[in-house]
Amino acid sequence: QVQLVESGGGLVQAGGSLRLSCAASGNIFGLNVMGWHRQAPGKQREWVATITSGGTTAYAESVEGRFTVSRDNGKNTVYLQMNSLKPEDTAVYYCKSRVRGYDYWGRGTQVTVSS
Repeated sequence: QVQLVESGGGLVQAGGSLRLSCAASGNIFGLNVMGWHRQAPGKQREWVATITSGGTTAYAESVEGRFTVSRDNGKNTVYLQMNSLKPEDTAVYYCKSRVRGYDYWGRGTQVTVSS
């Protein structure tokens, strides 16, 4: 089994910053792509950013230039630094990781951006 535990969500004013973390544990041999999705109230879950084990990153257009995804392979942890937050960034943020071809999800952490 693979466990993903997110942390770092909270309430922040527009223009502020937050840093999310997601630690993977369990049978994670072969851990490859890690990343983030989010789901706002009444909307479908959407992809935010990913990072490969080699450090290649990709971002959704809506967060490009404001969010930075990184990872510490020694700690099996992925981070999402979110700057210049906007009210439309309000959502539950989910960590997703691929291990030996299977995708695993965390339970999510709430991010709320007030205007």
